[in-house]
Amino acid sequence: MYLKIIIDGFAKLVFKAYNGRLMSKNTINNTLFSGTEQVNVASAAPLAVRMRPRTLAEFAGQSHFIGPDTLLTRMLEADNLTSLIFYGPAGIGKTSLAMIIASHTKAQFHYISAPAATVKDIRGIIEVAKDRLSANRQRTVLFIDEIHRFSRSQQDVLLKDVESGVLILIGATTENPFFSVNSPLISRSTIFHFEPLSEDDILKVLNSALSDNERGFGKLAIDVEPAALKFLAVYSDGDARRALTALEVGVLSQAARARDKKIKFDIDVAKESVQRKAIEYDGTGDTHYDLASALQKSMRGSDPDATVYWLGRMIAGGEDLRFIARRIAVCAAEDVGNADPMATVLAAAAIQICELVGLPEAQLHLAQAAIYIACAPKSNASAVAIWDAVKDVKTQKTVAVPKHLRDGHYKGAKNLGHGIDYKYPHSFEDGFVVQEYLPADAQKHYYKPKNAGHEKNIKQYLQKLETLIQNSKMGNNSSEKRQV
Repeated sequence: MYLKIIIDGFAKLVFKAYNGRLMSKNTINNTLFSGTEQVNVASAAPLAVRMRPRTLAEFAGQSHFIGPDTLLTRMLEADNLTSLIFYGPAGIGKTSLAMIIASHTKAQFHYISAPAATVKDIRGIIEVAKDRLSANRQRTVLFIDEIHRFSRSQQDVLLKDVESGVLILIGATTENPFFSVNSPLISRSTIFHFEPLSEDDILKVLNSALSDNERGFGKLAIDVEPAALKFLAVYSDGDARRALTALEVGVLSQAARARDKKIKFDIDVAKESVQRKAIEYDGTGDTHYDLASALQKSMRGSDPDATVYWLGRMIAGGEDLRFIARRIAVCAAEDVGNADPMATVLAAAAIQICELVGLPEAQLHLAQAAIYIACAPKSNASAVAIWDAVKDVKTQKTVAVPKHLRDGHYKGAKNLGHGIDYKYPHSFEDGFVVQEYLPADAQKHYYKPKNAGHEKNIKQYLQKLETLIQNSKMGNNSSEKRQV
């Protein structure tokens, strides 16, 4: 019996050690293969994988947190990592930076991909991490790629051990972590927001690939036009992976033809290599809401050029036309309102046309409506009026409808006094008569028209009515008053 316990315990230790080796940074570096096997595997990798930066000096972009005396650099130099969240678009170095951290840190490094991982995998890493920490005080870094793909319950498994320091979490996500990652994990992590790489950053990466003899095309005779690299830098939209893939396609496709001649990589080859620009668009995530916000704020800010650009981004990205039309309609009412009532008419027409016609024709009507709104005089007086009124209804004492305004079109209404003293405005001169529409103690100046566009005329008309009200009060000492 004792022998069985000893054997089982030894087997468990061996399993933990082997499992830790499989999931450690050794897995990333492929050290489970022999030297020749590693070379063969590496040679088959795409250029974008082979050219991953190996040090911070090779890392392109993100100078706001990578560089001399920046936060992340200081953390690495001190080997004092806390849990991190890397947030940003694809192809800008989140995984590469995690691998650089793996080579810098004295902690054991584990990599998992969220779409392929299970709770069992996480618990296995946690168990190994606890044993490692208790045995030799070595900490464990767990890098989770695409952490937003973890469910809330999977993220909850990490919480206790991240909080206690058993694990140092590094999560990479293309989605806003404040929506896709549990709040407790967010509060225990430092968030680094990755920005798309600049054109200069992309050019640096491309030139490095062309000159690198081991990982890139340094051993090939390539005649590169600067304009071709510039084209790739612009067309890649800050995605280094996309730029390197296009370079690889262009170079290798020409290499077969060139034979002993120089490989020519000019602007035509560059254009053929990318075929069609890939437009980054997430119909439910940050891009969706950020572009909608930019469109509406550009219309509100009276900038037709910015308006039509953001509109074009949304259309080209495949956004639902009805969603775009609704944003335009909201802006027409909220930001233009009665300063130019035609804005709402055009927005309503655009909604109907989108339903009936669709693309590509409907983009013309959306552009017309959006540009009209951007160029129209602005007033949010109507919007403010309804916001204030709804707020008062919800928070203040409910006001009863005055008896003379109540429905009197039914038998018995007169017996209740409903509608008896109502004065029909069209029976009076100018279609107006002084009477109370709100009880005196509930009257408030909700609608405050501005001196903008048609609303200036409305303001003048209401001022005229106010004069009639004041004259009526002076003439018969009536307490009736209409707020303007």
